[in-house]
Amino acid sequence: MTISYSDQYKSAIFYHDDEQKKLAEETRDALEESTGRTVYTEIVPAGPFYIAEDYHQKYYLKNLSDIVRDLVKIYPNMNDFTNSTAVARLNGYAGGYGTAEEFKEELESLGLSEKGKESIRKIVDRGLSPACPILTPSS
Repeated sequence: MTISYSDQYKSAIFYHDDEQKKLAEETRDALEESTGRTVYTEIVPAGPFYIAEDYHQKYYLKNLSDIVRDLVKIYPNMNDFTNSTAVARLNGYAGGYGTAEEFKEELESLGLSEKGKESIRKIVDRGLSPACPILTPSS
């Protein structure tokens, strides 16, 4: 795991109240216990939030032209593209996040062509992220 030393790219969970903080800490602790690895994600109070510039959006999808082409047809407006839950989910899968069950369950509902579906399947199957729970041997 690489630790980000820049606030701009740090991994963080932001909470609004004591209950959210408690749940975040419990989740972090359970993940550390189940994996035997340290979770470096900070748990910090929520403050002002600023949307990143367009060129920072959906980082993992940037080089997946089959998928981006499909998504731009659905979301031609950059604001709609950026705010789309489907685009966010696909970006997460492209980055190696999610579970095999979630991926299989929602792939058909994300608006991709057959070529786009095949592209994201290949990415997920290759496991480009070492943190990817989709690709554990038990999957």
